[in-house]
Amino acid sequence: MALLIGAGATAATDIWAAAQKRLLGIPPLDYALVGRWLAHLARGRFRHDPIAASPPVQGERLIGWIAHYLIGMAFAALLLVFWGLDWTRHPTLGPALIVGIGSVAAPFLLMQPGMGAGVAASRTPRPAAARLHSLVTHGIFGLGLYGTGWVASLLDTFQWRSCC
Repeated sequence: MALLIGAGATAATDIWAAAQKRLLGIPPLDYALVGRWLAHLARGRFRHDPIAASPPVQGERLIGWIAHYLIGMAFAALLLVFWGLDWTRHPTLGPALIVGIGSVAAPFLLMQPGMGAGVAASRTPRPAAARLHSLVTHGIFGLGLYGTGWVASLLDTFQWRSCC
């Protein structure tokens, strides 16, 4: 269930990013740079100034996209650890938003500093706008957790009704 719910919630953030790009001209996160950071991290280098200036790594875009979805699945698993598998049968919005918005701690405290943007985007040209963008995106992730959980609960109910 964590894999399904996490993938669905992550897809919701990707749909949100595509809509922002199309409607508002806001470029989405370049997952190649995330992959570059992770590949360099595996080689012992945490901090870059900025990541775009660091040497590219073969397969960085694929690494970044795979990591993006695996991280979403990990946060969905965290939701289920804290609220239990019963949450998948009766999803509620509160826990999903707590995990979704709470997940913003990862980029604020790990990825952004490591990629040269500073803690909570403090070294970016418009830190307040970057923080708001991150918070909204992670809120969308929380809504995606809830929405995917809700759809999964309906499918699970349908499956049991049709077979038993």
